[in-house]
Amino acid sequence: MYTHFEAVGHMGRGWKGRGGWQQAEAPSAADAAAWFGGRLPDGWFTGDPEVTVDREEIVVVGELPALTGDYADDAARAAAEDGRISRFREETRDERIEIARHAEHRYQRKVAWGARIGGTRVLFTTLSAPVMTRLRQPERLVLDTLVDAGVARSRSEALAWAVRLVGEHADSWLAELREALTKVDDLRSKGPDLG
Repeated sequence: MYTHFEAVGHMGRGWKGRGGWQQAEAPSAADAAAWFGGRLPDGWFTGDPEVTVDREEIVVVGELPALTGDYADDAARAAAEDGRISRFREETRDERIEIARHAEHRYQRKVAWGARIGGTRVLFTTLSAPVMTRLRQPERLVLDTLVDAGVARSRSEALAWAVRLVGEHADSWLAELREALTKVDDLRSKGPDLG
């Protein structure tokens, strides 16, 4: 006998075919950048924020107005930039929470914030989502080597490090891949409705 929890699936999950149990389909967030651009108060950022969306989270990062003071060195400038971002975070907290609440309802994803100024970029509380993967021994040995060498403290951290490294060095390829996926989605939406 199944409980309601087991019958419906964990956290809104449902059977999605070959991939096994997946998150229930979240609404499209294709318009998220425009929505945030229209929703954010004037004067927060010097232009439109950078809005990045994945299946679980929306990250909104805006450019703060440039600092006008003179600084003795790069370290002093970096400290001033960090302080300015910290002030922005504190001063806008209540409004950001309210905007995030509306966005989370609209897009069914968590919202994280960040700011950048000069050479400093800071992300505020972001989501760290567990990702299940199966690795064969050669891949596990790579992770274990990174742990043994002190590059990472655990296999999980080593895997995150490897993903970041690939992301940094494969930006153009990943951008082309994302563009191709967008074209596939567009073609799929133009196809016949089988439901």
